[in-house]
Amino acid sequence: MPVLHEELEVARPIDEVWTFVSDFANSATWDPGVAEARKITEGPVRVGTRYELTVIFNGKRLPMTYEVTANDPPNRVELKGTGEKVLAVDDIRFSSTQGGTAVHYTADLRLRGLLRLAEPLTRSRFDAIGKAAIDGMRRALETEI
Repeated sequence: MPVLHEELEVARPIDEVWTFVSDFANSATWDPGVAEARKITEGPVRVGTRYELTVIFNGKRLPMTYEVTANDPPNRVELKGTGEKVLAVDDIRFSSTQGGTAVHYTADLRLRGLLRLAEPLTRSRFDAIGKAAIDGMRRALETEI
């Protein structure tokens, strides 16, 4: 049951960083493990906002649905992801710093079905996925918004 934790700091105001990262429709911009992402509910990000993602796992494209389960702008957003092979809880926290904004990203990933048996063997793969996502987030925050 891998739990990933990554942190970054960017020279952007907290409101800008929160707005970009909390909208998971942007996740395909910064997470190389997300091939496609789109918001499927109307309005601003709030508890209950839903997203459809296509994630890449073991070289396969898999659909997942994410839903915002906690929302405290601009301090925290939590999303629960459900897919055929993976369950995920992404808890993203934001804090102002002297230089901009710190982002603390925790992802609790759980494999489903027979894949659960392989969880101990996948730790290094999940660590690489987390590092690639946080590096992509840093690049996007520095150049996209």
